[in-house]
Amino acid sequence: MLRSLEAAFPDAHCELDFGTPLDLAVAVILSAQCTDKRVNEVTPALFARYRTAADYAGADRAELEELIRPTGFFRNKATALMGLGAALVERFDGELPGRLKDLVTLPGVGRKTANVILGEAFGVPGITVDTHFGRLVRRWGWTELEDPVKVEHAVGELIPRKDWTMLSHRVIFHGRRVCHARKPACGACVLAKDCPSFGEGPTGFVEAAKLVRGPETEHLLALVADGGAAR
Repeated sequence: MLRSLEAAFPDAHCELDFGTPLDLAVAVILSAQCTDKRVNEVTPALFARYRTAADYAGADRAELEELIRPTGFFRNKATALMGLGAALVERFDGELPGRLKDLVTLPGVGRKTANVILGEAFGVPGITVDTHFGRLVRRWGWTELEDPVKVEHAVGELIPRKDWTMLSHRVIFHGRRVCHARKPACGACVLAKDCPSFGEGPTGFVEAAKLVRGPETEHLLALVADGGAAR
């Protein structure tokens, strides 16, 4: 399955746009209950206005809330961003720390967010258990656990540490493009022959192909047509 995922998504990556580690942390906080696309529409103006932790710490709440309003839950997110800025200034000289145990102490930064930051900004392998990741690894029978931290540790025991970050990207890509929650594109999936949940969605190629999304669609369908999903 790992080889199939690599073939399907060789260039999988974090779909949030960012420049600095702080930008990334802010973008991940804003992505809660919001699409990456919407976050990427909001962050250019936000990053131009707030460049440092001190900028967020001293932000005018009304102005900050207005900038991030399109991402939803903007009041809670503004509180998290201002708290993040203040904590970084007070405890880390305004710089984002590069250790999990430090990151998870920051406002708005849970373990999932911390693993994204570590993998993307610091090159530290991490498994990001978002909704897609948890759903897919349970669908594949890699674990039956529901708790994200337990899922992270369970999958981490199955996969070499060096592959954790790319595995996370590829599983999330697959969940967004092919293995949908309600109607997975089983008949157009490169993992079909290895998937214990094959048949939860349409198994015919033509019908399933209509469900595949994203810029990789042509590539994914070509892999299956060439026998990548033969069963």
